[in-house]
Amino acid sequence: MSDYIEFSGVCKAFDDQVVLDDVTFGVETGTTFAILGPSGVGKSVLLNHAVGFLAPDAGEVRVAGRNLRGMTDRELAEIRKKVQLVFQSGALFDSLTVSENVAFPLMDTGLGEDTVEARVAEKLRLVEVEHLADKMPSELSTGMKRAVAIARALAAEPDAILYDEPTTMVDPLLSATINNLIKKMQLQLGLTQMVVTHDIANCAEKVADRVALLHRGRFVFNGTIEELYRSDDPVVREFVDDDSYRVERGEPRVEASGP
Repeated sequence: MSDYIEFSGVCKAFDDQVVLDDVTFGVETGTTFAILGPSGVGKSVLLNHAVGFLAPDAGEVRVAGRNLRGMTDRELAEIRKKVQLVFQSGALFDSLTVSENVAFPLMDTGLGEDTVEARVAEKLRLVEVEHLADKMPSELSTGMKRAVAIARALAAEPDAILYDEPTTMVDPLLSATINNLIKKMQLQLGLTQMVVTHDIANCAEKVADRVALLHRGRFVFNGTIEELYRSDDPVVREFVDDDSYRVERGEPRVEASGP
């Protein structure tokens, strides 16, 4: 099976700060790929390259075999219909109801009102938030906003969805719900997915077929979650063995020894 999203030698700097340094990887069609790393390492910068919000200083980004470099705004808009980005905040429109938010990508598509209403209802049912249809975003929890944002992404009937820290700042129950939705989108709809997260135990471990660890602009690991846990690379071990991850995985906390 071919790669739906491909990065080849991608470099990106902001002023003197190098964020991506010769990053190369592919996301196979119909799989979920998680990019790990602490906050501020450049994970979201990768996502923004995948939909053409940012352009690399060097290298190429390809989606469905098409190089994003040099595309017109209209061509990029077509790519963004096929590759939907779910922001960490959800990015819902505060003045629109849940149903109206989900319908937003269908504006100016020429679809009839009945067709739009049916698709909105279908996507809300798919992510199990149909009971929220008439609510305003201000009435929703963080986790529910993200579920609605997934429904809105699905309304465009994309080939791929990108998730920016989907389980951050939500309780464990809602984290499990969001993880289940991500896995459901892959298994039921065959979507290609990228997830950026700092959370191995409560996100990447639950949803990803492959994971990569971003460190100082480069991937220091790219493989399965099992291979990640077995890695003896010192950078990987420092990230994986952090106390918070051990505790979240049910392993004993290592107490610092005193003099």
